[in-house]
Amino acid sequence: MTDSAKPKFSSAFWTANAVELLERAAWYGVFVAITLYLSRILGFSDIEAATLSGVFSAGLYLLPTFSGALADKLGFRNSLLLAFALLTIGYTGMWLLPTLLSSAGLVTYGREVVFTGLEASGYKWLFIPVMLVVMVGGSFIKSVITGTVARETTVETRARGYSIFYAMVNIGAFGGKTLVKPLRESMGNEGLVVLNLFAAGMTALAFVLVYTLYKGNRGEGEGKSLDEIWQALLAVLSRGRLVLLIVIITGFWMVQHQLYATMPKYVLRMAGEGASPSWYANVNPAVVVLTVGAVTSMMRRTSALTSMTVGMFIMPVSAFCMAAGNLVGGSEILGLHPVAFMMIIGIAFQGFAESFISPRFLQYFSVQAPKGEEGLYLGFSHLHSFLSSLLGFITSGFLLEAYCPNPRTLSAAEQAQRVAALEGNGPMPEAYAHAHYIWYVFVGIALVSAIALVVYGKVYGHGDAKPADEPS
Repeated sequence: MTDSAKPKFSSAFWTANAVELLERAAWYGVFVAITLYLSRILGFSDIEAATLSGVFSAGLYLLPTFSGALADKLGFRNSLLLAFALLTIGYTGMWLLPTLLSSAGLVTYGREVVFTGLEASGYKWLFIPVMLVVMVGGSFIKSVITGTVARETTVETRARGYSIFYAMVNIGAFGGKTLVKPLRESMGNEGLVVLNLFAAGMTALAFVLVYTLYKGNRGEGEGKSLDEIWQALLAVLSRGRLVLLIVIITGFWMVQHQLYATMPKYVLRMAGEGASPSWYANVNPAVVVLTVGAVTSMMRRTSALTSMTVGMFIMPVSAFCMAAGNLVGGSEILGLHPVAFMMIIGIAFQGFAESFISPRFLQYFSVQAPKGEEGLYLGFSHLHSFLSSLLGFITSGFLLEAYCPNPRTLSAAEQAQRVAALEGNGPMPEAYAHAHYIWYVFVGIALVSAIALVVYGKVYGHGDAKPADEPS
C-alpha cells in the first residue's frame, strides 16, 4: 500500500487508542496482583479476597452496556474525562489506603508484611467504596473507546482501525503485567502498593491527553436509553437457548479467570517468592496473538459451534498441566520450579483454547439475535464473564484455603518446613500435599462444560444462522 493509499485516522481515534493503552497497563498491572494486595496488604482471607476480586471483575463486565448508554447522552469526551477522573481517584485510594491504615497503627507493610490488628478490624472494608469508584470508571472506558473506534473509522478503514485498537490493548496489558515483578523484587510487598500509584499516574496522564487532544463527535442524545437496554437484557434472558449457551461457556471462563484468581497465590506459595506470576500471565495473550489467525483460518469451513467445542476440550488439558507441577517434583526444569514450568505450559494451552472459542462465540451469539437488534444483544455477549468472575473467583478462594493456604496461617514449624522445602530440603508441609486438587476441580468444570456443549450441539444442531426469535 502506498503512502497515499494508507488509511488516515482522526486525532480522536489516535487519542482514544493511546489512552486505551494507558488504561489497560494500569488495569492489568493492578488486577494481576489484586488478590495478593488484598491478602498481603489489607489482611483479607483468601475467601474474602477472592469474593471482592470476583465482584470487581464481574462489575466491569456487566456495567459497560449501561454506562455506554449514559456516555451517549454525556458525549464521549465528557464520559472519558469522567472515567479517567474516577480511575485516578480510585487507584490513588488503593495506594493511600494501606498508608492511612498504617498511620492508624493497624498494619505496616514492606518487604515483610506485619499485621497488627487489621484482620480483625473493619477498616479493611474501606476498600469497597474505593473498588466501586474504579469499577464505575472502568465501565465507561470499555464502551466509549470501542464506540470511538467505530465512529472515527469508515467501512474501508474499520478493519485496520480495530487491529490497531486490539494491538494497543495487548501492548498495554503486557506492559502493565510485566511491571509487577521488578516492583516486588525491589520493594517486596510494598511494591504491591506502589503499583497502584503507577496505575493512578497512567490514568491521570490519560485524563490530560483526553482533555487536550480529544476532539471527537460528542454524540449527545444518541443511542439507547437505560430502559431500552434493561428491556434488551430481559429479552436476552428470556431466550432459553442463549442462556444455556452462556451458562456452558461460563465453565470455560471460570477456568480462564484462574489466571488472576488462583495462579498468582498458587505459584508464590508452591514455588517461592522468586516465581513470576505476572510474567506467566503474559503467556496467554502471547499465544492468542500467535495462534488466533491460524486457528481461525484452519476452522473457517467449520461451524462456530464446532470450533468452540474443540477449544472447550483443550481446557481440561490446560488445567491438568497446571496440576501436574505439584506431581512432577524433582529438580528445576529449564531453570524453573516444576510448579512454575507446568503452570506456563497450562497457560499456553489456555491461550490456544481461547483462539478456538472467543472469536467464534461472538459470531454465534450475534446471529442468535432478532434481525436489527444484533448490536444491542452483543452488548450482553459477556454475561458469561460476569458469571464466571463471580463463580470462578469465589470457588478459588475456598479451594486455596482448603488445599494451598496462606503460609502465615501455618504453625511456626510448618512455615519453617515450607521454607526448607522451597530450598530443596525435604517435602512441603502436609497442608500443601494436595494443592494440585485445586486444578483437578477446574479439570472437572472444563470437562463438564465441553461435554455439555457437545450435547447442546446435538440438541440445537450447528444452526449458526438460526436467530433467537425462531422457536427453540
